[in-house]
Amino acid sequence: GLDASLCAVFLESLPISGAAVSVFAGMAPETIVCASDAVSARVDELQFDLGEGPRWEALKTRRPVLLPDVRRGPHAAWPVFAKSLLELDVAALFVFPLALGALDIGVVELYSSESGPLSPAEHSSALQLADAATWNLLRQLLTLAPADGVDAPRDGSPLSRREVHQATGMVLAQAGTTARDALLLMRAHAFAHGRTVREVARDVVGGDDAFRVATLGQRHHRHAAHRVPDQHDLPVRDGVADHVRQIRSERLD
Repeated sequence: GLDASLCAVFLESLPISGAAVSVFAGMAPETIVCASDAVSARVDELQFDLGEGPRWEALKTRRPVLLPDVRRGPHAAWPVFAKSLLELDVAALFVFPLALGALDIGVVELYSSESGPLSPAEHSSALQLADAATWNLLRQLLTLAPADGVDAPRDGSPLSRREVHQATGMVLAQAGTTARDALLLMRAHAFAHGRTVREVARDVVGGDDAFRVATLGQRHHRHAAHRVPDQHDLPVRDGVADHVRQIRSERLD
């Protein structure tokens, strides 16, 4: 598996409270490599579940997203995540993309329980550490044996997303959709019921009727001919996107 000790380097070198590293490389399913504490893991999981947040902005723009006082201001691009973040002891959030040339490897998310920006020297150090982490992860991904798998956390670990990847494949097959849309369907269901995507995935893998692919799939197929870009410029079908927007609107009201 991947090296789960990467987060420690950021904690040792920067005035932060926690760190999380995730990989998004095309040769591997999206997975969290490490999280230094429960808050870091939750910050990462919230963005994974909601499909919005600064980690996606950093990946899209390939630039750091620096939020020295994340509790202030409206965050129009990710209002649901911003609202959920208020429940955590997070005052500042710094997200750095892990990219090398044309390759998008992943992202590192750093948080502090105290508001305030990184100094120029600290920002420079964070960039150097992110660059080193990028090379480290790329070497590991290129030399990883197929039998090792990319999920650094073991099965049953709160960080493992192996069940999510398995459930995505099952929903993909049942709903006749793409992997991205299958994950979006699970995100919508999880959001509507106040659950995590991991919990929904566990239901899908276990054959639980709580997640009814047929119901969402019918709505999905009625609009299958049309496609619109979502906030990450990823192609998703109108029916799925509209379903997610409707749920989010109802929960924000």
